[in-house]
Amino acid sequence: MHSLPASIVVQLRDAVGRENLIVDREPLEKYASDETEDLVFYPAVAVTPTTTAQVSAVLRIASQHAIPVTPRGAGTGLSGGALPVKGGIVLSVEKMNRILEIDRANLMAVVEPGVITQVLQEAVEKEGLFYPPDPASRGSCMMGGNVAECSGGPRALKYGVTKDWILGLEAVLIDGTVINTGGKLLKNVTGYNITQLLVGSEGTLAVVTKIIVKLIPYPPFRSTLVATFDSLEGAAVALTKIFEAKIVPCATEFMESAAIQAAAKKRGKHFPGMEAAATLLIEVDGYDKDLVQKDGERTGEVCLEHGALDVIVADSPTQQKDMWDMRRAIGEAVKGLSVYKEEDTVVPRANLPKLMRALDDIKKRHGLTTICYGHAGDGNIHVNILKMAMSDKDWEEKLPPAIREIFTEVVKLGGTISGEHGIGFVQREWLPIAMTKDEIALMKRVKQAFDPSGLLNPAKLIPE
Repeated sequence: MHSLPASIVVQLRDAVGRENLIVDREPLEKYASDETEDLVFYPAVAVTPTTTAQVSAVLRIASQHAIPVTPRGAGTGLSGGALPVKGGIVLSVEKMNRILEIDRANLMAVVEPGVITQVLQEAVEKEGLFYPPDPASRGSCMMGGNVAECSGGPRALKYGVTKDWILGLEAVLIDGTVINTGGKLLKNVTGYNITQLLVGSEGTLAVVTKIIVKLIPYPPFRSTLVATFDSLEGAAVALTKIFEAKIVPCATEFMESAAIQAAAKKRGKHFPGMEAAATLLIEVDGYDKDLVQKDGERTGEVCLEHGALDVIVADSPTQQKDMWDMRRAIGEAVKGLSVYKEEDTVVPRANLPKLMRALDDIKKRHGLTTICYGHAGDGNIHVNILKMAMSDKDWEEKLPPAIREIFTEVVKLGGTISGEHGIGFVQREWLPIAMTKDEIALMKRVKQAFDPSGLLNPAKLIPE
């Protein structure tokens, strides 16, 4: 942790106010890590601006004095995107947390980046509207982080990911310039699509200060069911058959037994599917109650026709919530079992059976313990590699080649090395597996255009 000259600290204090400047080590601990494993990097200072003007002032100071700036939302990311690897300033948007507008006439909302995703969802649902993206951490993650990482979640299967719902942004460049992109427009081909360039840029190009999101009417009816299988591959095959039956669920989650058992232990209760090798949690939603029920029933029939051991229907809202609470608890529960490394693989959905076979082969050959779960409906499987009783020496020797094999196989199957967690700090060394030298060079030129000195979220996304 390298301190900043007192004169610069004074400039930052004047820019954001004493109450929005953090310099002491103990309160800075909050900004030194995120949810990525056990990595810790202390910034010199943290600022918590409340306005776009304050964000602009901070970035102007940083630019003038060549100080690295790490933008930060809630710190729930899993790729080290919010880690201040180079020290400097952490710029947290936590206090920019207002829902500025819910526009019923245009079916849109305007929010600041510190708004909690679930808070936005609940606010628009009170108006009979729906913002579908639902990352697992939706109860704590912030919209600014969702935009930076292009967050996904279970409902991406039917509704898409964050980028599909962002129509406009206000953002601040590293020199303090404020730009506006897009707007309350469903059609807009005026110039380059800077909005979508910023979505998923992981805070390396600009700091987002306002977000325009698209809304739709809330679908009030849903059918939720759990289908169990005697193999991981069997569950993956049955999944493809659901779509062949012309059913499009809003979510189809995949969990192997160890994942459910970890969540059950953490929550102190029994869940369906704990004893089966693999489980699909499937939800169908819509505006017509009879049609939703019919699709739910047909989904269960398809699963049974293609090898399901059992299909359990969660009839009541309480049962449905219970099943989804279990699913959302899996990530934290699995990570509590051991030292771990999580890989965020994604392949075309039809190649999931091949991916499951490849993962099984790789873990056996390298003598590793893995627990897999994720958003099978969109081909996104989280592979958690657990150290368990393995020696430090074996862990350090076996892990990198196994990860390289996993990513190489994923790319061979038409996939890539991250579906929703992002590249950030911890995955950037693997980027050349998924992208060519020319493609990475083009990304570097884009970065150079936005941030010539490389001050904004350095050591992220692009390999050095």
